[in-house]
Amino acid sequence: VSKMSITNTPTSNDACLSIVHSLMCHRQGGESETFAKRAIESLVKKLKEKKDELDSLITAITTNGAHPSKCVTIQRTLDGRLQVAGRKGFPHVIYARLWRWPDLHKNELKHVKYCQFAFDLKADNVCVNPYHYERVVSPGIDLSGLTLSSTLMVKDEYEFENQPSHSGADSHHQTIQHQPSRPGGPQEFSSPALLPSPEGSSSASTSAFSSLAAGASTPDYWCSIAYFEMDVQVGETFKVPASCPTVTVDGYVDPSGGDRFCLGQLSNVHRTEAIERARLHIGKGVQLECKGEGDVWVRCLSDHAVFVQSYYLDREAGRAPGDAVHKIYPSAYIKVFDLRQCHRQMQQQAATAQAAAAAQAAAVAGNIPGPGSVGGIAPAISLSAAAGIGVDDLRRLCILRMSFVKGWGPDYPRQSIKETPCWIEIHLHRALQLLDEVLHTMPIADPQPLD
Repeated sequence: VSKMSITNTPTSNDACLSIVHSLMCHRQGGESETFAKRAIESLVKKLKEKKDELDSLITAITTNGAHPSKCVTIQRTLDGRLQVAGRKGFPHVIYARLWRWPDLHKNELKHVKYCQFAFDLKADNVCVNPYHYERVVSPGIDLSGLTLSSTLMVKDEYEFENQPSHSGADSHHQTIQHQPSRPGGPQEFSSPALLPSPEGSSSASTSAFSSLAAGASTPDYWCSIAYFEMDVQVGETFKVPASCPTVTVDGYVDPSGGDRFCLGQLSNVHRTEAIERARLHIGKGVQLECKGEGDVWVRCLSDHAVFVQSYYLDREAGRAPGDAVHKIYPSAYIKVFDLRQCHRQMQQQAATAQAAAAAQAAAVAGNIPGPGSVGGIAPAISLSAAAGIGVDDLRRLCILRMSFVKGWGPDYPRQSIKETPCWIEIHLHRALQLLDEVLHTMPIADPQPLD
């Protein structure tokens, strides 16, 4: 039995096709599938006679560089460049882009000390092992001479992570930034004062919560995730079983299933070049973690920030629900949803809507004397806003939205998340189940049909 069938990792003895297939699964998505396949096939064929080097390549790529590996060499061409699928490029850069840094610039690679055939050493053979090179990012572009509008454009295109936000304008900024926490554990907010304490709020709502929690069985799936490009849903909605409290949403092409939703393999006939570009940067994406009965935390694994709409974070930041966009930086770990707080908010909004609807009906019927007793149109108008809280508004409390790479809102050219190239909507089933209970115990007057 070959080693392949046991571990799914091929060896140099396996067929080229199996090796290429396995190495394709580790590509970073910076190139089209056709180009990647041609580049990998060409390399595997060249190494077929050098079994130890081919094994070194397989080890390096399939373990993400976790195991030390030898040089993997091909013959140097006259001009130093390699032609793949009609395009020329430096071989070590082509393969480093494929398997490590999709946005790599050719001047950013520096070889590690123990690499004997590094490109810069000008030997007859060139090492293309991506883990024999390190990335040295060139110093940031100097933006001082640019006008404000082009600065914003440049900032938006590349999302410079360490740029200070425009000083002095912070109070107008709608994007709230969440940096990775200092070592010492996850970022739990340390200001519970913003939330009404369970004892301080009506004890009825707290006890109602425990009884609801006891009454309903936990849903089989804790959330479902829909992926969108602009305003078009792409692919099927992905359901996450309760048995997988942690799910990863990434940009790779592995088959999705269980605790992993891979966006790289989804096709969309309406996809534009801008969407294609943004998708290349999703990379390792995000991890969503369901804790306790239904609180949700997000860890940003991507090299680029993700942007989140979260009523829990709005409230923690002292903002009105839906008023802000939260930028979560690479490697930050943030709580984005609190089930108890969401449940209290549902009950309050449903009760407010119900009371307002009753008062509005009374006002329209003229039972509330209006100014100069001309009926109650004025109070009816002021109450209609509160009475207008529909099931949709309450459902929004149970939904998280998150865009990859590109932000939206007042700080960006895109006003709504539906204008971002790639984003996901996460429906939290436990919260929706509680909402169902709330609506049954407290019917809202004339519920509008959902679209």
